[in-house]
Amino acid sequence: MRGPATDLRTTTGHRRVRRTAGTIASAALLLPLLGAAPADSAAPAGSAQLQGAFTRAADRYHVPRSVLLAVSYLQSRWDTHGGAPSVTGGYGPMHLTDARTAIAGAPHHSEGTEDARGDSSRAALHTTASVPKNAELPARLKTLTKAAELTGLPADRLRTDAAANVAGGAALLADAQRDLGEPLSADAADWYAAVARFSGADDSATAATYADDVYDVIRGGEQRTTDAGQRVRLAAQPALSPDTASLGRAGLRTANAAGTECPTTVSCEWIPAPYEEFGEGDYGNHDLGNRPASQSIKYIVIHDTEGTWDGVLNMVQDPTYVSWNYSLRSTDGHVAQHVKAKDVAWHAGNWYINAKSVGLEHEGFLASPDAWYSEAMYRSSARLVSYLAKKYGVPLDRQHILGHDNVPGTTTATIPGMHTDPGPYWDWQHYFELLGRPFRATAKAGGGLVTVLPDFAANRPAYTGCVTKGEPCAVHGSSEVRLYSAADENSPLIKDIGLRPDGSGSTTDVNDIGSRVSTGQRYAVADRDGDWTAIWYLGQKAWFKNPRKQPTAVSASGLVVTPAPGRTDIPVYGRAYPEKEAYPAGVPVQTVSPLSYKLLAGQEYAVGDRVPGQYYFAPTFDTTAHKVVTGKDMYYEIQFGHRVAFVRAADVRVLPSAP
Repeated sequence: MRGPATDLRTTTGHRRVRRTAGTIASAALLLPLLGAAPADSAAPAGSAQLQGAFTRAADRYHVPRSVLLAVSYLQSRWDTHGGAPSVTGGYGPMHLTDARTAIAGAPHHSEGTEDARGDSSRAALHTTASVPKNAELPARLKTLTKAAELTGLPADRLRTDAAANVAGGAALLADAQRDLGEPLSADAADWYAAVARFSGADDSATAATYADDVYDVIRGGEQRTTDAGQRVRLAAQPALSPDTASLGRAGLRTANAAGTECPTTVSCEWIPAPYEEFGEGDYGNHDLGNRPASQSIKYIVIHDTEGTWDGVLNMVQDPTYVSWNYSLRSTDGHVAQHVKAKDVAWHAGNWYINAKSVGLEHEGFLASPDAWYSEAMYRSSARLVSYLAKKYGVPLDRQHILGHDNVPGTTTATIPGMHTDPGPYWDWQHYFELLGRPFRATAKAGGGLVTVLPDFAANRPAYTGCVTKGEPCAVHGSSEVRLYSAADENSPLIKDIGLRPDGSGSTTDVNDIGSRVSTGQRYAVADRDGDWTAIWYLGQKAWFKNPRKQPTAVSASGLVVTPAPGRTDIPVYGRAYPEKEAYPAGVPVQTVSPLSYKLLAGQEYAVGDRVPGQYYFAPTFDTTAHKVVTGKDMYYEIQFGHRVAFVRAADVRVLPSAP
């Protein structure tokens, strides 16, 4: 939801009251609980430090090392993130939460003009958020304070010192075990309920899912080198069988999962978005539909909430506001469904995309875009997306699994206001690994296309504006690669005339997507020069550094489009609407309005899909007149810039990519 603009839903002539979504920060606090095994003998010097910290903390607080290590892995994959907080204010490998400190230092970036619905038949709505008072935060977002009390360590040290952070997590886990009346057993099987309680979840299904994941990590084992260069290893215990019955003594509520459309592998509850009429033709906060019978579901859109759990739930339950299909909680991966897949939520700022997509909001503040996302939420999201993709036939690629920042503006006027979440710090590489579709080279060198694929941890482009406009962001791994006008990092960045009609240049601001590409996106190769590769991008030749020893893209092949013979350029669209002859009586013709870009002769762009022109007419609360209009005009979805776009099939020639 983050970024400058939210196209929601409004009716011409009716003013909609904008409500502030008071964001009471609430995300289930999940303190990592994992135990470690001996350090890898092949690890680099000093890499046993974090491994040793897990051992010492486990011994000091009488927590099995395997439990302590596994919880930490599920929370952070043992990364420290340089002391930067997660999207819900969690610090360090144990994700100890201090949300007030984290959120208070982050500005809100949801200003702008995007209307979440993305259809001019209704007036635009814009999201707002506020920083909650510390007293309003739930206990799961203040665990760092509790850890400080239990350990006697200062809060600042728990935030920045990895060893202290691990000790704080161990102390919290032991405290949860004692609170349940259980002994501080050396047997990892006896800690199931404490792990579940430690997740911060208030319902038994979410707590159980979290605990099950922790014990899956223990049974399978894990090892990796962290973002701080620390080699950590958890030995596998395949025969471990935890006491799952102990969860019944944890006193957690039962969530209402009736009617949800979720896989059994996630915890899910039904918290419906209201469909209500206000009078004078106004209504909210979504549209009833009959998908996929009436029209196919082609996209899944990944969002960042720009608010904390409780505030986000308040927002989606406001009938005068916006909607999306699912919310995911950062600390434990809990899922709430709000809008059925058959209906159309107002979330992406583009009515064509909304009408053909499912929207997932991930709890967090992209107002603090250098923050990180929990492993628990990544895993839960990947399971949900895998389920939805299989059910509705959505391809698992970056042309169909879109970030909100990949959704195009509907017209030239809306381009500058489109949102930019989940931003450059969402780990698309890891996410698609969890989806079971890891990105890799699909052609030998010279396949004609490249798939953007930097190493997330090692790829650290400089950004500004995360906290203060113009000021550098914290150093952080990123999914995105910067584009230049020549094979030289001192050359100007690529210009985006849609974002800046005045012709001014792109910037390194964290919200400026005018000169960058993202992991998993495919582009046609335009040129090569040593360690540099050029691609066709927004009608220009755009260069990025792609050295052999540390590549930021791999070779691919596939279909591309280029202007039809005799055409010097062709228009590019932000939506694939039918030709005017397709509209029946009573349905206003929607203008097929091109964007400000041109696809020029001699250029090629990767094809994502071939789709018919289609428009869902749904301007009223009474669904009797609602109609899906399908034309004869066909379109190709292409990877045109950072965002996808559409071109008419009649305007282009489709070719296999070539060296």
